[in-house]
Amino acid sequence: MPPAVVLVTGVSRWLGGALAAELAADPLIGRVIGVDTVPPSQEMLRRLGRTEFVRADIRNPLIGKVIAAASVDTVVHMNISSTPAGSGGRAPMKELNVIGTMQLLAACQRAPSVRRFVLKSTSAVYGASSRDPAVFTEAMQARAVPSGGFAKDSLDIEGYVRAFSRRRPEVEVAMLRFTNFIGPRIDSLLTGFFRMPVVPTALGYDARVQLLHEDDALAVLTRATTGDFTGTVNVGGAGTLLLSQAIRRLGRVEVPIPTPALGSVGRLSRRFGFVDYSPEQMRFLNFGRVVDTTVLRERFGYTPRYTTEAALDDYARTVPPVVSPRLVHSVTSRARSVLEHAGDAATAVGERLRPAPPAPGLRAVRDA
Repeated sequence: MPPAVVLVTGVSRWLGGALAAELAADPLIGRVIGVDTVPPSQEMLRRLGRTEFVRADIRNPLIGKVIAAASVDTVVHMNISSTPAGSGGRAPMKELNVIGTMQLLAACQRAPSVRRFVLKSTSAVYGASSRDPAVFTEAMQARAVPSGGFAKDSLDIEGYVRAFSRRRPEVEVAMLRFTNFIGPRIDSLLTGFFRMPVVPTALGYDARVQLLHEDDALAVLTRATTGDFTGTVNVGGAGTLLLSQAIRRLGRVEVPIPTPALGSVGRLSRRFGFVDYSPEQMRFLNFGRVVDTTVLRERFGYTPRYTTEAALDDYARTVPPVVSPRLVHSVTSRARSVLEHAGDAATAVGERLRPAPPAPGLRAVRDA
């Protein structure tokens, strides 16, 4: 039985808006309500069709009135920030992720109409370390528990959702642990990383990367919203690539540098807004992460159309190649020397530099 009224959080991002538009195109669904702290772009508003946009903050208890007034029966929670820079800093990011989820779950608990809850989670809950298994199944836990950032927030969020499920056992709960998104339209951490003409990587490491195409992510979210699957499922494309292979296939220039210098480069990158090179992101780029998708295929009933390799190839159509092989060689040799010295320089002046205070409120952020 299809849902009657669906509420989708985070509709101002590409994936949340695409899901709301997909659900709104289904005539069997009565109403689709999109919620976010910032309004969607004009292009996204046109795409949303009959979706009713409500500018609301899920951290505010008033979200409960939205759910109760519309008799929402299905909630899809996608308003989870993965980058401090996109949220105005780490404190607002944690407040949106953790406090926002707690308020949303409290509203769902009070609303007798709610019968299904879908969480867009992440495979980052498994962490990234040298002790990781070859593949993670849904029953496994992180060998090195994430101590902060987006991964730690996601762990906390999953814990709150499980607690909600115990308090409201009649509500169907589905938690989707997505691998890294990639595609021509989605703006994610990894797409920003791969768009850099010169890609700093950790010397001595070559991570295994598992990707999920944006179209497969949208199809899984739609199926989870309208279907009857309950439980936790890993979502990723078949196959893996080494990070060095992915960089070469995209025509980028890989510059392996020592890990201490990479940390300084990450701080400089975040400061100047190039790429949000957070510590957890750097651990992922060192060790990688691969998940088992047997549950996705056999119990959830979906096989991704794109493999990891095919998803990267589709994304490559939007990435202009490096100008010439001679430029590649020149940039590689010069950039390696510059970046190695940048680490020492950044550390020396780090104590004197202070980031500008974040702007009040929240801006639209990237998909994880």
